[in-house]
Amino acid sequence: IKINPHGIFLSNGPGDPSATEKKCRNLLQSILNLKIPVFGICIGHQLIGLSFGAKTIKMSQGHRGANHPVKNLSNNKVEITSQNHGFKIDDNTLPDTLEITHISLFDNSIEGLKHKSLPIFSVQYHPEASPGPTESSYLFQEFLNLIKVSQNAKT
Repeated sequence: IKINPHGIFLSNGPGDPSATEKKCRNLLQSILNLKIPVFGICIGHQLIGLSFGAKTIKMSQGHRGANHPVKNLSNNKVEITSQNHGFKIDDNTLPDTLEITHISLFDNSIEGLKHKSLPIFSVQYHPEASPGPTESSYLFQEFLNLIKVSQNAKT
């Protein structure tokens, strides 16, 4: 945070996000209070949800594999995603400040979120941009665009 980043990427990782969240709560709040672009994937997605008041729950059957269909709610397109997680955001605890952007076509679990007024978004799956499938590369472009907009607003 001391280097004044233009954006922050919260990457994937193992384990129970609520255990991680307890140790990272102050850091996450500091990051989110910067009001700079934040892009979270996998546990980063879950930590963003936790930071805004959602809860996570252990899934009865985790999502594991490279063929999980996810629906993008903004354009109704289906993306085939790679996933490896055993926890999910409990949609019953989602705050009004977060909007669901993607859902799993296997079990309707939340696969993507965006903040309604801050440049913060996340996906539960592992988006590819290169090498491999590129159908989720737009997420990285969206993150870069948010950084450009944020930087232009400061000048």
